[in-house]
Order: sequence, then C-alpha cells, then structure tokens
Amino acid sequence: MPTNLEVEVRIAHPDWRRALRAPAALCREAAEAALAAGRRRRPGSVAFLLTDDAEMRRLNQRYRGKNKPTNVLSFPAMPENAAAGRAIPRHLGDIALALETVRREAKEQGKTVRSHVSHLAVHGVLHLIGHDHQSDAEAEAMEALERRILAGLGIADPYSLPAHRLSRDDH
Repeated sequence: MPTNLEVEVRIAHPDWRRALRAPAALCREAAEAALAAGRRRRPGSVAFLLTDDAEMRRLNQRYRGKNKPTNVLSFPAMPENAAAGRAIPRHLGDIALALETVRREAKEQGKTVRSHVSHLAVHGVLHLIGHDHQSDAEAEAMEALERRILAGLGIADPYSLPAHRLSRDDH
C-alpha cells in the first residue's frame, strides 16, 4: 500500500554509517510500514535524526526534563489534543535515535542493531500518528501493532525477549 511518504534522514553522528548499512533506507522502510499499518494514505513527511547519546541527553532534558539519554524520541508536528477537528499536518513530525543506547540495548536484548533500529523507528512513527502507551490498554494495543508491522518486515517479536520492554516514561 503506497504511503506517499517523504523521509528525511540526517546522520548527525558518523558512527551510524559504520553501525548500519544504508541507515536512511532502513528508517524509510520502517516508517512506510508503520504508516501503512496505521492506514495513513495522505502524503506526508517524517524527519529522522540519527545522533549520539550526548545530543539525545540534551534533547531529552530540553523537551522532557530528563537529564539522561534515551533510545528514541518522537516529536509530533501537532499535539494530539490539537488534532481534533483539524486536518492532519503534512509533516508528521521528527524522530531522534541515539546510537550508543541503541547499540547497548540491542546487545542486552540479543538482537541486531538493524532490527532494533527498525523497531524504534516503527515505534516513533506510531507515536507521530497518535499511538501511545501511557496506560496498560494503550501499551498492549501499540505493542500488538508493532509486532504485526515488524513481522511484515521479517523481524522477530521484540517483546518476546525477556530483557525487553520499552519503558512508558523512558522515551
């Protein structure tokens, strides 16, 4: 299903190019899969920032008041409560990923950096289109959708790994 998606990927830390072959293509593939599953057909755009823990710490502190790096941050173009009764913006929002945290988590969870980045990109895009995991019911629904999307990308269920659980307040 075509998504009419424009994906911009800014690689702010050169180690991303050593960590992954074609990181921009990987982000695009994950974003398109998430939007298709979310049944979004209007044209739109998403911007990814592939950065390091130091920059992610600054972003997390500035926008969330948390002085620590995190794996993924999503910045919707329009707050969810402002979307009621309005047209969905063309630019859906921005997603930032932190390399050192992503690498560490992938190792701890026994999966590849590539599959973890795909998961986090899907997770981030789902946030941009209104999904959340603040309550148990929201978390279960979002995780089920992530599992389905990732399976379509040939990626194993990330939640079946005992060491893995995306903390509700960590990102």
